[in-house]
Amino acid sequence: MDIQWVDCHHRSLSTQQLHRLLALRNQVFIVEQNCPYLDIDGQDLARDNRHILGELEGKLLAYARVLAPVEADAPVLIGRVIVSQEARGLQLGYRLMEKALESCETHWPQHAIYLSAQAHLEGFYGRLGFKAVGEVYLEDNIPHIGMQKG
Repeated sequence: MDIQWVDCHHRSLSTQQLHRLLALRNQVFIVEQNCPYLDIDGQDLARDNRHILGELEGKLLAYARVLAPVEADAPVLIGRVIVSQEARGLQLGYRLMEKALESCETHWPQHAIYLSAQAHLEGFYGRLGFKAVGEVYLEDNIPHIGMQKG
Protein backbone atom coordinates (compact mmCIF):
# COMPACT_ATOMS: atom_id res chain seq x y z
CA MET A 1 0.00 0.00 0.00
CA ASP A 2 1.58 3.25 -1.16
CA ILE A 3 0.27 5.86 1.27
CA GLN A 4 1.11 9.46 0.39
CA TRP A 5 2.04 11.35 3.57
CA VAL A 6 1.49 15.10 3.67
CA ASP A 7 2.75 17.38 6.43
CA CYS A 8 1.40 20.84 5.78
CA HIS A 9 0.82 24.19 7.41
CA HIS A 10 -2.87 24.95 7.56
CA ARG A 11 -2.47 27.60 4.84
CA SER A 12 -1.38 24.83 2.46
CA LEU A 13 -4.47 22.66 2.98
CA SER A 14 -6.71 22.43 -0.05
CA THR A 15 -10.43 22.84 0.44
CA GLN A 16 -10.84 19.13 -0.38
CA GLN A 17 -8.21 18.10 2.20
CA LEU A 18 -9.84 20.25 4.88
CA HIS A 19 -13.24 18.77 4.07
CA ARG A 20 -11.89 15.20 4.15
CA LEU A 21 -10.11 15.66 7.47
CA LEU A 22 -13.13 17.26 9.14
CA ALA A 23 -15.40 14.54 7.74
CA LEU A 24 -13.10 11.77 9.03
CA ARG A 25 -12.82 13.34 12.48
CA ASN A 26 -16.59 13.70 12.69
CA GLN A 27 -17.21 10.14 11.47
CA VAL A 28 -14.92 8.59 14.08
CA PHE A 29 -14.84 10.92 17.07
CA ILE A 30 -18.49 11.95 17.05
CA VAL A 31 -20.51 9.27 15.21
CA GLU A 32 -18.51 6.06 15.75
CA GLN A 33 -17.55 6.86 19.35
CA ASN A 34 -21.02 8.28 20.04
CA CYS A 35 -19.51 11.38 21.60
CA PRO A 36 -21.16 14.68 20.72
CA TYR A 37 -18.61 17.45 21.14
CA LEU A 38 -17.48 20.52 19.24
CA ASP A 39 -14.66 19.16 17.06
CA ILE A 40 -14.13 22.43 15.19
CA ASP A 41 -12.42 24.30 18.01
CA GLY A 42 -10.71 27.19 16.23
CA GLN A 43 -7.30 25.48 16.17
CA ASP A 44 -7.34 23.97 12.67
CA LEU A 45 -6.48 27.25 10.94
CA ALA A 46 -4.60 29.00 13.77
CA ARG A 47 -0.97 30.06 14.30
CA ASP A 48 1.59 27.72 12.74
CA ASN A 49 -0.45 24.58 13.39
CA ARG A 50 0.16 21.67 11.05
CA HIS A 51 -1.81 18.76 9.63
CA ILE A 52 -0.47 15.28 8.92
CA LEU A 53 -2.48 13.37 6.33
CA GLY A 54 -2.08 9.83 5.07
CA GLU A 55 -3.87 9.57 1.73
CA LEU A 56 -4.37 6.75 -0.75
CA GLU A 57 -5.94 7.46 -4.15
CA GLY A 58 -7.59 10.64 -2.90
CA LYS A 59 -9.00 9.01 0.22
CA LEU A 60 -7.90 10.12 3.69
CA LEU A 61 -6.95 7.06 5.76
CA ALA A 62 -4.96 8.62 8.62
CA TYR A 63 -4.72 12.07 10.16
CA ALA A 64 -3.20 13.96 13.08
CA ARG A 65 -3.11 17.62 14.06
CA VAL A 66 0.02 19.25 15.47
CA LEU A 67 -0.49 22.42 17.51
CA ALA A 68 2.42 24.85 17.67
CA PRO A 69 3.67 25.80 21.14
CA VAL A 70 1.78 28.81 22.48
CA GLU A 71 4.80 30.02 24.52
CA ALA A 72 8.57 29.61 24.31
CA ASP A 73 8.66 26.91 27.00
CA ALA A 74 5.36 25.21 26.12
CA PRO A 75 5.17 21.76 24.52
CA VAL A 76 4.02 20.94 21.01
CA LEU A 77 0.60 19.26 21.17
CA ILE A 78 -0.36 16.30 19.01
CA GLY A 79 -4.06 15.59 18.80
CA ARG A 80 -6.95 14.33 16.69
CA VAL A 81 -4.89 11.20 15.92
CA ILE A 82 -7.09 9.01 13.78
CA VAL A 83 -7.08 6.08 11.37
CA SER A 84 -10.19 5.48 9.28
CA GLN A 85 -12.23 2.41 10.14
CA GLU A 86 -11.42 0.74 6.81
CA ALA A 87 -7.65 1.13 7.35
CA ARG A 88 -7.40 -0.17 10.92
CA GLY A 89 -5.11 -3.15 11.35
CA LEU A 90 -2.70 -1.92 8.67
CA GLN A 91 -0.24 -0.40 11.21
CA LEU A 92 -1.02 3.11 9.97
CA GLY A 93 -1.27 4.42 13.53
CA TYR A 94 2.46 3.92 14.07
CA ARG A 95 3.35 5.38 10.68
CA LEU A 96 1.07 8.35 11.34
CA MET A 97 2.66 9.02 14.73
CA GLU A 98 6.15 8.70 13.24
CA LYS A 99 5.20 11.39 10.71
CA ALA A 100 3.72 13.61 13.45
CA LEU A 101 6.86 13.22 15.58
CA GLU A 102 9.06 14.03 12.57
CA SER A 103 7.02 17.21 12.05
CA CYS A 104 7.50 18.19 15.71
CA GLU A 105 11.26 17.61 15.47
CA THR A 106 11.53 19.55 12.21
CA HIS A 107 9.49 22.58 13.26
CA TRP A 108 9.95 22.71 17.06
CA PRO A 109 13.06 20.65 17.90
CA GLN A 110 13.66 22.14 21.37
CA HIS A 111 10.14 21.49 22.66
CA ALA A 112 8.68 18.60 24.58
CA ILE A 113 5.72 16.88 22.90
CA TYR A 114 2.44 16.34 24.73
CA LEU A 115 -0.76 14.51 23.89
CA SER A 116 -3.98 13.61 25.63
CA ALA A 117 -4.42 9.91 24.93
CA GLN A 118 -7.51 7.80 25.34
CA ALA A 119 -6.46 5.72 28.36
CA HIS A 120 -6.73 2.38 26.55
CA LEU A 121 -4.03 3.61 24.12
CA GLU A 122 -1.41 4.34 26.80
CA GLY A 123 0.63 1.28 25.73
CA PHE A 124 0.54 2.31 22.06
CA TYR A 125 1.92 5.77 22.83
CA GLY A 126 4.34 4.31 25.39
CA ARG A 127 5.96 2.26 22.62
CA LEU A 128 6.59 5.56 20.82
CA GLY A 129 8.46 6.97 23.83
CA PHE A 130 5.65 8.81 25.61
CA LYS A 131 5.36 8.64 29.40
CA ALA A 132 2.14 9.13 31.35
CA VAL A 133 1.92 12.37 33.31
CA GLY A 134 -0.80 12.75 35.89
CA GLU A 135 -3.82 10.59 36.50
CA VAL A 136 -6.56 9.26 34.21
CA TYR A 137 -9.33 11.84 33.73
CA LEU A 138 -12.59 12.01 31.83
CA GLU A 139 -12.77 14.06 28.65
CA ASP A 140 -16.18 13.96 26.99
CA ASN A 141 -16.96 10.91 29.19
CA ILE A 142 -13.99 8.97 27.76
CA PRO A 143 -11.04 8.10 30.05
CA HIS A 144 -7.88 9.96 28.96
CA ILE A 145 -4.34 10.33 30.25
CA GLY A 146 -1.79 13.04 29.56
CA MET A 147 1.42 11.76 28.00
CA GLN A 148 4.70 13.53 27.25
CA LYS A 149 7.84 12.83 25.25
CA GLY A 150 11.12 14.71 25.54
